[in-house]
Amino acid sequence: MKIIIVGQGLFGEKVLEALIKQGEDVVGVFTLPDKRGEPMKLLAEKSGISIFRPKMMKDPEVQDLYVKLKPELVLLAFVTDIIPEKLLNIPSIGTLCYHPSLLPRHRGASAINWAIIQGDTRTGLTIFWADKGIDTGPILLQKKVEINPDETTGSLYFNTLFPMGVEAMVEAVDLVKKDSAPRILQDESQATYEPPCDDRIASINFAKPVNQIYNLIRGCDPQPGAYIAFKGQKIRFFEARKKLLSVDAMNGEVVAIEKEGLQIAVKEGIIVVGKLRVDRGEKVGPIEFAQSIGLKVGDRLGE
Repeated sequence: MKIIIVGQGLFGEKVLEALIKQGEDVVGVFTLPDKRGEPMKLLAEKSGISIFRPKMMKDPEVQDLYVKLKPELVLLAFVTDIIPEKLLNIPSIGTLCYHPSLLPRHRGASAINWAIIQGDTRTGLTIFWADKGIDTGPILLQKKVEINPDETTGSLYFNTLFPMGVEAMVEAVDLVKKDSAPRILQDESQATYEPPCDDRIASINFAKPVNQIYNLIRGCDPQPGAYIAFKGQKIRFFEARKKLLSVDAMNGEVVAIEKEGLQIAVKEGIIVVGKLRVDRGEKVGPIEFAQSIGLKVGDRLGE
């Protein structure tokens, strides 16, 4: 079975590596022309697999390459580009895509972020047959996992959904080879779609309850970093914890600056922030951060 893999980063590399080890006939690899495509490029070259690095998958030469390679199956292993419908129609079996949620819940580019932001206690991954919609195609398989109350987007992805996703992609290929791969229609009545998790989402409102703030910070860690405004700058929070207790302070007021965390009073509790950075700067501990910008106990953040 001739396979094309489209992907980027370490996830794309690990999926490619797993299929090479399994002896699959990978006839071509498509990845990005920047540093995100380097891991797959190096592995493909080392393995003697044709490598292509178009700026966008809709570029006319991509269709010509697909036709020349004659794939039976295409795998989308961490793809942020839109795959044109004309490409989906070329492989004789179809195109499979990895998505880090239990579709149809959390369609979109920031599925892991939103599962945590919205306080989900369970999530998972889906391997589905790509169609012209956004994460709307029939499901081949799903894997479920629990979300730890202290989990961040980063820890959930790298510790669980990344390695599980690589295994699931290999399992999906095996099912296709055995002609036993299902195509289960998604229940549109259960579908949710959220926008990309960027700074339009990541702004913290200290008037909200502690659990909502905590979930937002976890869901935006490591990217983009939930933030507040202070002295005209965006201050981003990471490695947060929460304390459920009553405190005699205003929402957003700094009540302690300690090595273990910057403590901020909010509705129904305290947010403890382990690492902070000024917008795009380096992450530092609470004491060093406070000294660098002149932050002191009693100051109010978010104004």
